[in-house]
Amino acid sequence: MAQSFPVLLVRHAPVLLPEGVCYGRQDVALRPGWEGLASGLAVLAQGAVCRVIYSSPAMRCREMAQKLAAATGMELKIDDRLAELDFGRWEGMNWQEISRAQLDEWAADPARFAPPGGESGMALSQRARAFWQDIKDAGVPACVLSHGGPLRVLSALAEGRQPELLSPSMPQGSARLFMVAQQQGRLAEASCAAE
Repeated sequence: MAQSFPVLLVRHAPVLLPEGVCYGRQDVALRPGWEGLASGLAVLAQGAVCRVIYSSPAMRCREMAQKLAAATGMELKIDDRLAELDFGRWEGMNWQEISRAQLDEWAADPARFAPPGGESGMALSQRARAFWQDIKDAGVPACVLSHGGPLRVLSALAEGRQPELLSPSMPQGSARLFMVAQQQGRLAEASCAAE
């Protein structure tokens, strides 16, 4: 019988930005009240017997991860591979201000397209896949605090399917718990969602 371990994927709490602003590597503040969400997450992570927290280096993730680590005593590891997509010159712009032609080009080939001065979807996918392989190899119950882009890839890998770079993201402030099988690198079928 295959051994499995829990991995809790978490998207940071909602941010204090107007709707429609493109942000990836840009540091933005969390909306007031995020601490209550982090407290609930602590209960969920302890229930899943997580032993380590992996966090994106972005302040919006690190703040939550630090509060979670303090509340649970879990080890905190910052991992650059969990950073959001680098949108380059699009950072801080309203999506409506970005060239329609460039957005169409991105939609046509999200893996190869990179915003001007930014990162391609393939680069994001490669670093998320490398992180996921390390998680599986370690086999330690973990909480992973990141962003829409990396979590889109990690969720697909946890479900045993090919990531789609433009599929819907996990909502901000949400969490999904997966049981990951260690046997031959195969993923367990069972997963459950928790909000």
